[in-house]
Amino acid sequence: MVLRFLLRYLANNDHLVQRMAESYPLRRAAQMVVSIMYRAKNMAQERGLYEMNPERFKSFIALFKNNLKKEIGGVKDEIKKKPFR
Repeated sequence: MVLRFLLRYLANNDHLVQRMAESYPLRRAAQMVVSIMYRAKNMAQERGLYEMNPERFKSFIALFKNNLKKEIGGVKDEIKKKPFR
């Protein structure tokens, strides 16, 4: 109950939301999501996944998981290297 109240307060605090939106980690996370989305779309087009069969879908999911893990690992390394402001 208290947690819900606290989260609602933080989400409705415009100044806090604006500062979080301007922070590097959130901007970087948004960039990563967009990058992953476009890469997945391009991979689907290149591999002809619009003509989907179960084997192709499984291999696409495996490649997507691997790329996602690599990207998350790279971002974690970047965050560890950069000092927190």
